[in-house]
Amino acid sequence: MHNRKSKTRFLTTSAMIAALYVVLTELSAVFGISSGVIQFRLSEMFAVLPIFTPAAIPGVFIGCLISNIMTGGVIWDVVFGSLASLIGALGAWFLRKKSVYLAPVPTIAANMLIIPFVLRYAYGMEGTIPFFMLTVGIGEFVCAGIFGVFLAKTLKKYKIIF
Repeated sequence: MHNRKSKTRFLTTSAMIAALYVVLTELSAVFGISSGVIQFRLSEMFAVLPIFTPAAIPGVFIGCLISNIMTGGVIWDVVFGSLASLIGALGAWFLRKKSVYLAPVPTIAANMLIIPFVLRYAYGMEGTIPFFMLTVGIGEFVCAGIFGVFLAKTLKKYKIIF
C-alpha cells in the first residue's frame, strides 16, 4: 500500500508542477515575453523545485514541453527547449545538497547554451548567437535565478514540503 501511495504522490506532485508551469508560461505569453529573443518565463522559477523532490524533474520537463507546444513552438523548439529544461531540472537535483543559490545554475546554463541556436536556426531570427545567449541568459537569471531562489527560500522558511 505504501508503494502505491508514494507513486500516486509522485505523479500528483509532477502533474501539479507541470500544470503550474504551463499556467505561468501562458501568463508570460499574454505579455509576449514567453518566447523569442527576450524570454521572461515566470515558470522558470520552478527550475529550483528538484531540490525538494525528484517529482519536480518530470513536472518541469512536461510543463515546458506542453508550454512549448501551446505557445506555437516549432518542433526544434519543442524538443530542444524541453531538453534544456530537463537538463536544468536534473542539474538542480544533483545540486540539492549544495547551496540553494546553485540550484538554478544548470537551468540558466542549459538555456543559454541551447536556446540561442534554436532562435537562430529554427526560427531564423536575425542576430548573433552571443547576443541571444545574453538575452536568454538575462531572462533565465531573473526568472530561474532570482525568482527561483526566492521561491526556494520561501518554501524552506515555511517548511512547505512536497
